[in-house]
Amino acid sequence: MNKDNTLLEVKDLSVAFSGRTVVENISYTLQRGKTLGIVGESGSGKSVSSLALMGLLPKQATVTGVAKLDDTNLLTLDEEGFRNIRGKRISMIFQEPMTSLNPVQKCGQQVLEMLSSRPKGRDAEQRERVIELFREVLLPRPEKIFDSYPHEISGGQKQRVMIAMALINNPDILIADEPTTALDVTVQKTILELLKQLQEKHGTSIIFITHDLGVIAQIADDIMVMYRGKMVEQGPADQILRAPREPYTMGLLACRPPLDSKPRRLPTVEDYLNGVNVSEKEVSLSLTPYHSTLISVKDLSVNYTLKRSLFGRPLQTLKGVDGISFDILEGETLGLVGESGCGKSTLGRALLRLIEHSSGSISYRGRTLDSLSAKEMRALRPKLQIIFQDPYSSLNPRITIGEAIAEPLCVHFSKDSRMSRDSRLSRVIELMQQVGLQPDWYSRYPHELSGGQRQRVCIARALILQPELVICDESVSALDVSVQAQVLNLLNDLKEKYHYTYLFITHDLSVVHYMADRIMVMQKGKIVESGTPDDLFRNPQTDYTRTLIDAIPRI
Repeated sequence: MNKDNTLLEVKDLSVAFSGRTVVENISYTLQRGKTLGIVGESGSGKSVSSLALMGLLPKQATVTGVAKLDDTNLLTLDEEGFRNIRGKRISMIFQEPMTSLNPVQKCGQQVLEMLSSRPKGRDAEQRERVIELFREVLLPRPEKIFDSYPHEISGGQKQRVMIAMALINNPDILIADEPTTALDVTVQKTILELLKQLQEKHGTSIIFITHDLGVIAQIADDIMVMYRGKMVEQGPADQILRAPREPYTMGLLACRPPLDSKPRRLPTVEDYLNGVNVSEKEVSLSLTPYHSTLISVKDLSVNYTLKRSLFGRPLQTLKGVDGISFDILEGETLGLVGESGCGKSTLGRALLRLIEHSSGSISYRGRTLDSLSAKEMRALRPKLQIIFQDPYSSLNPRITIGEAIAEPLCVHFSKDSRMSRDSRLSRVIELMQQVGLQPDWYSRYPHELSGGQRQRVCIARALILQPELVICDESVSALDVSVQAQVLNLLNDLKEKYHYTYLFITHDLSVVHYMADRIMVMQKGKIVESGTPDDLFRNPQTDYTRTLIDAIPRI
């Protein structure tokens, strides 16, 4: 490593909150024009260690060590010193652009605010500078987006606005904190390519934080792996990815679903840490023989009204789902894949009549759902359940997880004399154990659990009524790859034991390849292709499917 080319040198960086150490003695160097990937699960200290470099930690944080940017020790700066560093020498792209952007201020104005110096009377020149930067980060219609609010543009476009905001002052270091975690694989690939292009053009050094080694393989020159606040392994990217030394790194590499095989169970990080033998790959999952049709959909359309006349007549509509037909067979896992905005979640909600469809029909075991009254539909709902994407927002923060799991029983069987309070409690405790939750956690609140544990609560809540169809709506997309493997194993175990039928909605093709018996590819409200996972991956029939497959990050 060339010492003269070192831009940032971090030695023995530690961070503690109220006496509890969350980052312990990590050391690394960042080279000029290079990318350092920091990898680890949620809670490993990745983001905290980088926020410390910018002085963005809360006041109760205690930070020790050295972080030298040229001759300046960042960890000794006061607030005024950090103001001269932030945005000018070090900028940050945060994980969730929607919460990082001001919802009541136009995108262009937010980027203008980041300019380190704004001479008066130069507004037109500054506006053109931002618009030119929008072009550089490949935003379509940059003039229009300059005057758009964040909610008026897509997730990928919001992330590009955040990148433009971080680059407006040509910083030496760009910290990208999970910038692609919630994005589609195609948008993710575009963002990664964009960051590499900008790095080559401006010579920017990048610290790229993620939990996915598949993503880090696309962009990093060097990798540091963190676990529970400590650095467990670091070195050149090729060395870490091809010959990892530590069991934790091996586990992170192995727990992502493979594309060349379909093991019965995915290995997890815990398997590697506990020395479990995971070298033998089983050939495939045992498939259920399918006979009867559980759900039948004919010419289904869902329209959204964008504009109405003075008298309420629709003037402009958007087709969320556009005349699609398919069957879901009893006992199978049907995968539904496509980019954000293609209509996947709209379709899932329409099947449960959580939103009403505009035309077409939905049948459950030959019974048409369209004609059912609210009372009749309510009686049917225990058989049709959904696991939502975000476990935190779909749980009530004011009730305990035990109460959340028991709530469907209270709603649907409150008048059932056979369902006493004790029998409900017994049922909840039994299901908590089945999904890997400790019974003594019954009285915990959602904020006291990790993301993976909260998702298990949502799974238990959906399964407490013993449904026949479970719609998994992006139910693992926000989870670490290690937690994702645990949840996918759990869903398959429960399916095998109770013969559930899944509609598995996702934008991640590696996950749907592992989970699904059949896959439907959705684009702009239509099903453009369907088939078995192997057929779809080996011989895709449409350019859109090929694009999705090519965008999967590979190591």
